[in-house]
Amino acid sequence: MHIDVGTVLRGTVCDLYSNLVTRPTGAAVRTAIERQVTEIGAPVVTTIDFSQVNLLDFSCADEIVAKLLLRYTSDGGPPGFLTFRGIHEGHIDPIETVLERHALALVSWHEGEAELFGYVDDDERDHWIVVRDAGPVAAEAVAQTLGVTVSFAEAQLARLVHRRLVMRSDDGYAVPGVVHGSSGPLPGNGQAVQ
Repeated sequence: MHIDVGTVLRGTVCDLYSNLVTRPTGAAVRTAIERQVTEIGAPVVTTIDFSQVNLLDFSCADEIVAKLLLRYTSDGGPPGFLTFRGIHEGHIDPIETVLERHALALVSWHEGEAELFGYVDDDERDHWIVVRDAGPVAAEAVAQTLGVTVSFAEAQLARLVHRRLVMRSDDGYAVPGVVHGSSGPLPGNGQAVQ
């Protein structure tokens, strides 16, 4: 599922508006996004696209990015995964700040490659990179690549799954949004079930 934040913003606030500023604006956009995701019902990979957003302030980054991620990563949160796209230089500082503040991380797609932003330790980042580059991949292969024990790799991968930064299937672990056998993200309306 693909959600264009610029379109949601224009539909909830103003037809000519492309700046995400003020907490009430961010809350209105987040509520509209949550409604769209709820209507789908099935666990999917949802891509939140910031391409059409010119300006993003800290309060909107907190309302949209942090609160959506907090909802998804909480125990009993909705099924599925969030990925992001269209994050540009002007968005990075507010997004990184709220991710660090809430100890969150996200997967963002840029030019066909997944990037990891936010609060992750070195072990999580190393395991995530192996999954991104080799996925879908088994825990044993990740352990061998990193020179760690299988139990350590399994523990790190379980943390990444809990944080919704990787997904697990019968084929192993993969970064959300990757079509099996492809290096790029799912197409705009593509869906993947966990």
